[in-house]
This record gives sequence, structure tokens and C-alpha cells, in this order.
Amino acid sequence: MVNVRENIGLMTLSDPAEGGAVEWRISDSALDYLDAVAAMEARAAAIAAREAPELVWLLEHPPLYTSGTSGKAGDLLDPRFPLFSTGRGGQLTYHGPGQRVAYVMLDLKRRRPDVRAFVAALEDWIIRTLAAFNVRGERREDRVGVWVKRPDKGPGFEDKIAAIGVRLRRWVSFHGIAINVEPDLSHFSAIVPCGVADPRYGVTSLVDLGHPVTMADVDVALRRAFEEVFGSTAARVPEPS
Repeated sequence: MVNVRENIGLMTLSDPAEGGAVEWRISDSALDYLDAVAAMEARAAAIAAREAPELVWLLEHPPLYTSGTSGKAGDLLDPRFPLFSTGRGGQLTYHGPGQRVAYVMLDLKRRRPDVRAFVAALEDWIIRTLAAFNVRGERREDRVGVWVKRPDKGPGFEDKIAAIGVRLRRWVSFHGIAINVEPDLSHFSAIVPCGVADPRYGVTSLVDLGHPVTMADVDVALRRAFEEVFGSTAARVPEPS
């Protein structure tokens, strides 16, 4: 199916001259979900008030499930981990060790107040990151996230390798993306991931696809690809735990 998001111009999502570099932060220990959400909301408010720079925050969570604004109670098949309702878009998803979560707090009022263009830019960021490991990620018009074809599983089979779920407040984004590096894929079996129940469509990771990359490798690729799509970054020193 033709994906119209591929035709949305992305260059206007790069940082305006007045914006400066986006702060780039990496947390090296698993963070409580509610603490992370509170920190995101506070930072998004500060960005909207022009009191703080934009931020990309890379982290991992302990095993948990989150339900977005379109989440359905029936999509939780086995409550083996805590479930959090959240204001991001989308349905149920899993977060846990081995998955790189990137929370993205950008001022779209200055960049481009266009939600579809922003989502297209996030997809492009993920696709470029995966390409660094010779993985071809693709968009799907009728399914959210970034997908890889799995002809080894059968005709028409595809697996999701990255999820997207965002929220805007005063045109500042928060929440963001999640790329499966080496999570326990069995944890996805307790939910209907993002509401996609078709047995041809599963979940995969970079390591599951045969790419033994580390989280640090992915972080380097994420930063390089982010700068290609959104503009310059500046690491916080020291990066917090």
C-alpha cells in the first residue's frame, strides 16, 4: 500500500537557526515509567516557555506495558507486568530491558506545526538508524511503527521492529519512539501489540534478525540519523544515570 507519509517534506523539521542544538541525554539504568513521564512533562513545559533547550532522552524501562489513547482493554492478554495508561497516541505496547526508548521533546511551533510531518520525520529517523546495520525498515499506511519484511517466515509476513507514540502540548512533543535491540520478545505475547492481531505480523529485534549490535552501537546510529533529519545535538556532560 502506498504510504503518503513518504512524500511529506522532512527538511522543514530541521532546527531553525534560532533554536540551537538539541540536548542529547542517555540514562544508563532502567528508569521508573511514572518518574520518566513526570520529567518529560516538566521539560516539555519548560521548552514551551523557552526556559530550556529541546531534548532527546535515551533510556530503558523495567518490564511494563503502556496503553495509549486508542488502547483497548481486551488487548491485554496476560497482566504479567504493570500496565500504565498514558496520554500518548497509539494502543498497547511493551517496554523493557534491551529496548532503546527515545523520548523526544521538540518545539514544533518553531520547527513546523504539522503532526503528520513530525511522525514522518520520526519514521525517517528510525529507518536511517536501522540502515546503519543493513536492516531495511519500512512504513506501512495501515499500520503504525516501522516494519521489516520476513520472507523466511512465509509470503506476506512482516515484523515490527520499532514503535512510535507521541503527544503534543503547546506544540511541544513528548513520548517518542522505541527500537527493539535485544528485548525478550516473548513479553510481547501478553498483549496485542499496537492492536495488530494478524498472525502474519509479529515483532522482531536487531539481534533476532541476526545483527549482534550493542545498545551503545544503536545510540551512536540514533544520534547520527537524528542530526540528519532534525539538526544538531549537544551531549549533556556528565550524562546522568
